Amino acid sequence: MTKKHDAVFDDILGDLDTPSPASTPERTGSRFLKRSTTIADRLSGDLEEKTLRWIDPAACCMWQRHNRDYALLNEDNCRDLIDGIRAQGRQEFPAIVRRSPDPLYEFEVICGARRHFAVSWLRANNYPQFKYLIEVRDLSDEEAFRLADIENRDREDISDYERAIDYAEAIELYYGGKQKAMAERLEVSQPWLSRYLALAKLPDEIVRAMPSIRDLRERQARELKPALADPAKAQKLIAAARQIAQEQDRARAGKGAFVDPVQVMARLRQATADPRPPKVQTGTEYSRAPGESGIHVQRKGKRVVMEFDANLSEASLRGAFEAYLKKR
Repeated sequence: MTKKHDAVFDDILGDLDTPSPASTPERTGSRFLKRSTTIADRLSGDLEEKTLRWIDPAACCMWQRHNRDYALLNEDNCRDLIDGIRAQGRQEFPAIVRRSPDPLYEFEVICGARRHFAVSWLRANNYPQFKYLIEVRDLSDEEAFRLADIENRDREDISDYERAIDYAEAIELYYGGKQKAMAERLEVSQPWLSRYLALAKLPDEIVRAMPSIRDLRERQARELKPALADPAKAQKLIAAARQIAQEQDRARAGKGAFVDPVQVMARLRQATADPRPPKVQTGTEYSRAPGESGIHVQRKGKRVVMEFDANLSEASLRGAFEAYLKKR
């Protein structure tokens, strides 16, 4: 038996020689059977043990390619997590970290930025007893990217644009710019991935036109894509977005209100809308005398519709109506 196996047995069976007074033969046998099963699971590889640690969150920094913008986290958008940790008395699910290459920090966070913020906020606001629960793993950058993506893909608190930028960087860093290879590794369809990559390519003016990057959605990029592909429309679209972005910048400086995302999209659509064809006037004009206002008569199915100016004089109206009756 190897030293590793010896250690496993020593760890599990170390106290069997000194059973407690309350133990009965049945209990001892049951406990032995349970521990024997645990030994078998460990040795077969069916049982994987993880070492979790409670640490000061100040020992961690965010991985530079973390798919969440840590600067956007605040008390309001982390309130649910802050309240949950405070109510439970601890963090329930560990963050995934790896050793940090930065000598100022021991670990870098791969998954768990919101948990890091929540615990840090609690410690800074009268709850110094809380610590950050972590699981340390040995991960390559590509593995770290996929792990973070799997954990956060369906979470609504990461914006489409944050995810799109993450994908656009990852495809060049890890997959040689090959969309098919990246889609296979992430186990997503190529069209799905393509939509996010297109979102990441939106001009900066359009990104800045939104109150926040969290308001920028993948479906909006899809809607704007045809206009951006047309040089003439793209020019109008960028000009409109630049104007809106200036209004948003003033709002960020406390000078006025933000333009909400719905209104932003309405204005961008309007900037590139095709001009409506002039309304074709159908029907016949009748008047008392040439050059004088009268009535407009139009047939709609079995009905006849007459229109005239509300200020038309009675004499002109009578004359125009008589002209219509003669023609009829």
